Amino acid sequence: MVKPVPPDTEFTIRELSKEFDVTPRTLRFYEQKGMITPMRRGASRVYSAMDRARVELILRGKRVGFALDEIKEMLDLRFIDSRDPQVLEAAIARFESRINVLEQQREDVERALEEMHAGLDWLNARRHENEPSEEIKRRARAFEALASARLEDWTGMPPSSS
Repeated sequence: MVKPVPPDTEFTIRELSKEFDVTPRTLRFYEQKGMITPMRRGASRVYSAMDRARVELILRGKRVGFALDEIKEMLDLRFIDSRDPQVLEAAIARFESRINVLEQQREDVERALEEMHAGLDWLNARRHENEPSEEIKRRARAFEALASARLEDWTGMPPSSS
């Protein structure tokens, strides 16, 4: 977690690049997209605490799957101040849609983790030359079926039988 900084703190492009592990080119791209607005001192860019906070939000949004245009729209707080019901309804719909997608992804990850743990249990039992329990065998078969189905989805071809 990145620590809050006093509002009057300033940063160089090098400092922000290092702090967030991004390239200076990435920060210039965000500037070009209008997502951050550093001040200029001669040829140098000087980033404010607000710019730094926006970079943190941009990167967090990217990690959870938002497109840059969606992040830019969320950073543009004008829609929050809008009294136009259509603007607010559209923003609410986008947020609800993204929440639904993220919740489904979380379910998928949790299910995949359960299946991976079952596979690991089965492998550990095999390594110790123990006969796996019926529950482990059942979960391993479920894992194999899921892996097979996903392989077919990704490749468009049924898995080869070995």
